[in-house]
Amino acid sequence: VRMDTISCWSEIQKEELVKGSDWPEDRVHVGGIPTYDGYINKDWVIPRQAYFAQHGIDPRKKLLSYACSFISFSPNLQNIEALIELMDTGKLKEPTQLLIRLHPNHFMNVHLFAHEREQIRGLARSRPDVHVVEPIALGGSLGYYSGEDMPEKASMLTYSDIFLTVYSTMVVEAALHDRPVISVCIDSPKGWDVPRKYSLPLSEIGNWPTHDRFRQAGAGMVAESVKELQEALNRYLEFPEFEREARRQFIEREITYTDGSAGRRTGEFLCSLLTQDGI
Repeated sequence: VRMDTISCWSEIQKEELVKGSDWPEDRVHVGGIPTYDGYINKDWVIPRQAYFAQHGIDPRKKLLSYACSFISFSPNLQNIEALIELMDTGKLKEPTQLLIRLHPNHFMNVHLFAHEREQIRGLARSRPDVHVVEPIALGGSLGYYSGEDMPEKASMLTYSDIFLTVYSTMVVEAALHDRPVISVCIDSPKGWDVPRKYSLPLSEIGNWPTHDRFRQAGAGMVAESVKELQEALNRYLEFPEFEREARRQFIEREITYTDGSAGRRTGEFLCSLLTQDGI
């Protein structure tokens, strides 16, 4: 199907479409991210007490949330083990607990991903301060998709004292919630370590476009070792407001509209196209 017009999130995406995909500039509309209106308007947030009770979270301890990401290229287990090590050895400035969000790929019929899933579940079973969140099942053969469980994800982002992941759009979502963000990029010693399965060291992905914008914006911190992770966590535990202005500017560049109007703007644009075509 030939497409005549496209709507995108930001001027950054528009530039990529024009310069990278040869779209005529006058046929690219910047409408923001309609889905994020629900975040901005707090449509999905579960009450704090109910959310903490749902996952067995202690309201007296700081909540570190880790969202698994990039698992097609690298295990995440080494990042999670580093977090637990810092908690277990008392190297953090505040009493903490960890909430781990599994990735949809952890539920694919792929032994490597399923094995890591079970390892993470095992870590949670053996520690009262480690909890696991699983993405919602869509049913049948549709698998799992993290974008469907918005109340869970919005609440996790809202109540986290520090949010951790491996880059991805989750750093944008965390910054939108004004959460301190750490991209944990500790290299796995052997990657996935099986024949014919490509692995990529996490320390080598910082120059990817979205990742590089996060770094250049100073919207969060990057930890490539346990020592760097400890320093980043303790800094944010002591100064949660650190980089707040950088996060705000990063969000404005990435999603354009931060007032909850992206859905309306995009809808009005689509309606205007129908009017132009005489429909």
